[in-house]
Amino acid sequence: MSAPQVQTPRSSVNTALALAHLLERIDRSGDAIDAAQYQIVVSRLKKALSASLPDAALTAVLNTYPSTAELYENMHYEVSGLSRSSLDSAVSAELQVAKLLGRLSLHPPTQGD
Repeated sequence: MSAPQVQTPRSSVNTALALAHLLERIDRSGDAIDAAQYQIVVSRLKKALSASLPDAALTAVLNTYPSTAELYENMHYEVSGLSRSSLDSAVSAELQVAKLLGRLSLHPPTQGD
C-alpha cells in the first residue's frame, strides 16, 4: 500500500510557479509547439491555480506571468469578469476604435482602395 500524496502549500506554489513560467515561455517564444502539449500545460496550470494557494503567492504569480493572469481571469470570468485587465488599456482601445470609425465615415474608401 502506498502512502497518499499530500501537497503542502509550498509544493502547490512551486508547481503553480513552474507551470506559469513554462506557459509564459511557450507563449512568448516564436517556436511551434504541439497543440496537445500546450493543452496539457494549460490543463495542469488550471488545476494548480484551482488549488488553495496563499493569496500573496497567487497574486505574485499572476502579477509576474501575464499569460497565467489571462488564464486565471478566463477561469473566473463568469464570477468576476475581466477584473485583472487594465481598465486604462480597455478604454484606450475603445477610444482608438471610435477615432478610426470616425475617420472611416468621413473618408469612405473609393473604388480603387
